[in-house]
Amino acid sequence: MKYRLFFYFFLISLYSFSQEKFSKEISLITDNDLYVSKTKDRYYTSGVFLKYRYLSKVKKENQEKRILEWQIGQEMYSPYKSVVTSIEQHDRPFAGYLYASFGINRVYKNYKAFNTTLQVGLIGPNSFAKELQSIIHNIYGFVDAVGWKHQIKGAFALNFNADYNTFLAKDASNHFDISWINSAKIGTVYTNISTGFYGRIGFKPLQSILNSIAFNNNLNNETTNFTREAESFIYIKPTLRYSQYDATLQGSFLNKNSDVTKELIPLIFHLELGFQVTLNRFSLGYAFHYHTNKSKGLRYNGNKYGTIGVNYLLH
Repeated sequence: MKYRLFFYFFLISLYSFSQEKFSKEISLITDNDLYVSKTKDRYYTSGVFLKYRYLSKVKKENQEKRILEWQIGQEMYSPYKSVVTSIEQHDRPFAGYLYASFGINRVYKNYKAFNTTLQVGLIGPNSFAKELQSIIHNIYGFVDAVGWKHQIKGAFALNFNADYNTFLAKDASNHFDISWINSAKIGTVYTNISTGFYGRIGFKPLQSILNSIAFNNNLNNETTNFTREAESFIYIKPTLRYSQYDATLQGSFLNKNSDVTKELIPLIFHLELGFQVTLNRFSLGYAFHYHTNKSKGLRYNGNKYGTIGVNYLLH
């Protein structure tokens, strides 16, 4: 009986939304290969991102919204086993990237969005990736990683990122739609471009690209034409990326003294499958990721990891 009541409460929370407007949001997003396997601990092994987003009071006539975002993020990379001791066994370098960023997301009335972000931070020992992995391993009872003494050497990090998304089509019932997604990065950590598609299948009618958690465009105030709406959907996001430079693999050109570096594979296929749902002021999501090898000489083909995201709306 208690499980039935919990299920009813969940459904009521999911579908009964008052017509409110929320102009701010805080988010915690974590990536980890532990979210897809209890035994694998390799390559892109962890990411932690804390975000604060809010609507700007200034926007152009052709814009529905202008959303500003502050973020602190950390990314962590390791070889095929984090406990390898011999430098010859490092099929990719240990590496960490810690940064703070500021972004502007311009949401246009013609169902397009253009987001630019500036990241400033550090790669190498001052990213504290070694310390975070030690904490994670202690929590799960894993053997402590010992190869971090050969991680990518420290360097200043500065990256400029841009994303362009545009709505393409939807079905008559508005339970399926597809958008074209593109991104570009240039800087001292990553330089690449990517393109792909974002397809959603909704358990209820889908929200517009202008007002959906799928694109982080769900904030509203008295100047927007939308209110908070319930969302529940699964999605697929296949992309192709061409990479020119990756300091977590090749070492930074600002510090060429890294013990281990690897040759980049330029063309990468990335597949993301996930679901997202709103629950009162919260929005929750889980995603499974797979991508082909980013560098030559890896012991395993491809890499898998998961993403868990929690977002909370504020007035």
